[in-house]
Amino acid sequence: MSFDELQADPTRTADAPVSDARADGPTARTPGAWAALRPLLLRTHFYAGLLIAPLLFLAAATGLLYAGSWQVEKIFYSDELTVARVGDHALPLGDQVEAAEKAAPKGEVVAVWPAPDAEATTRVIMNSPGLADDETLTVFVDPYTADVRGQLTTAGDALPLRAWLSGLHADLRLGAFGRAYSELAASWLWVVALGGLALWIGRRRARGVRLVLPDRAATGRRRTLSWHGAVGLWAAAGLVALSATGLTWSEYAGEHIGRLQDGLGGATPSVSAGLSAPHAPAVAGAEGGGEHAGHVMPDGMEMPPQPPTADIGIDRAVAAARAAGVTESLRVTLPAGGKGYVIKEADKQVPVHLDSVAVDPADGKVIDELRFADYPLLAKMTRFGIDLHMGLTFGIVNQLALAALAVALMFLVFWGYRMWWLRRPTKERVFSAGRAHPRGAWRKLPVTLLLPLAAVTAVVGWFVPMLGISLTAFLAVDALLGFAARRRPAGV
Repeated sequence: MSFDELQADPTRTADAPVSDARADGPTARTPGAWAALRPLLLRTHFYAGLLIAPLLFLAAATGLLYAGSWQVEKIFYSDELTVARVGDHALPLGDQVEAAEKAAPKGEVVAVWPAPDAEATTRVIMNSPGLADDETLTVFVDPYTADVRGQLTTAGDALPLRAWLSGLHADLRLGAFGRAYSELAASWLWVVALGGLALWIGRRRARGVRLVLPDRAATGRRRTLSWHGAVGLWAAAGLVALSATGLTWSEYAGEHIGRLQDGLGGATPSVSAGLSAPHAPAVAGAEGGGEHAGHVMPDGMEMPPQPPTADIGIDRAVAAARAAGVTESLRVTLPAGGKGYVIKEADKQVPVHLDSVAVDPADGKVIDELRFADYPLLAKMTRFGIDLHMGLTFGIVNQLALAALAVALMFLVFWGYRMWWLRRPTKERVFSAGRAHPRGAWRKLPVTLLLPLAAVTAVVGWFVPMLGISLTAFLAVDALLGFAARRRPAGV
């Protein structure tokens, strides 16, 4: 997966095509297509690697930090996350919530995450004044004693350290401007990975083992290329997967992906927790009396959502959910806005437990349930892809694999730049650099290959806008440079 494979063999000219000497199948029967396509791949891979590689390196470095944050979080926040001593019996959740409310009287409890194991604390999630829209206050309560172990500002399930690193990986802590960096990196990563993979597999080599293992006997640029190609081969599938799943979070490509998923019937379903009219409180004036007596809601307007008038309490709601088979790593959303309790499983490690139910706060009956087994296939794939990207599905093994991919990508970028530097035409000149493959490779493509390639590029560029926009910019700049070069007098 090299930036540019030219001069791997010093006797080869820049325009000489490389065929696969080992090929005796379809590749050998169509040498013309590969010989025509290879120069275009070389030039595209060279410029994509040269210009996008800094963003890829940043994404890999911040991703490496995020992959390690799961384990660091357990150590750094051990006081909040674990109990002082495991007791014989856990107190009712209602008592634990009451303790949290006393510790943070300005907070409004919106959710409760019961302790997932014997050594863990219960998390009481609150809305609190002064926090950002995506932040909540989490109070950590010992389930055996109701002692408050600490309070932290959190974002979803991420404690402060991981939340900060997540933001660093997503947008470099620069907001909307920074999000463009991560989307641009994700948009090009799969292009660079697959293009490099094709170039590496298509190389002529005396021994097949050099396809999958670096040549340690090689020296100089050939040695760097050997490591770059072999490591890129092993990492390609993971890098493409990271690119695809990363794009689902992006602003522009993510919107297209969401629409496509919805159009194919793969939208992620959610449990319905809406309450029927009998559980909503009476509106002043509806039965006569009150300052709004005799007034009715205008046509087309709905009565604002109201909290239920009766509440069986969180413990009975959780008991109803457990009786319905929702038992693992529970997360309880309290009734609000005309909805009942929503109780979900959040165990995303294989085998996953992601079932959910809605419970009527008036009588404890399950009013709706949703099983992960009933999710559409695309929704399941999206769930697994995101969780793999975040390092959740296989726990620490998943996180180590992500760390290995991040390190591999950083080395691939380093080796790519090193090859570019080693290809300097005049090495005595400190500021000289390796040249790209000559322009005009696309003009040598047969029409039967050029037209489908142009159509696919246009569709992909529209579907992944940051890729399309940046590719158009590259082509425009390259065309201007080529025009300027042609008008420059010879010998200048």
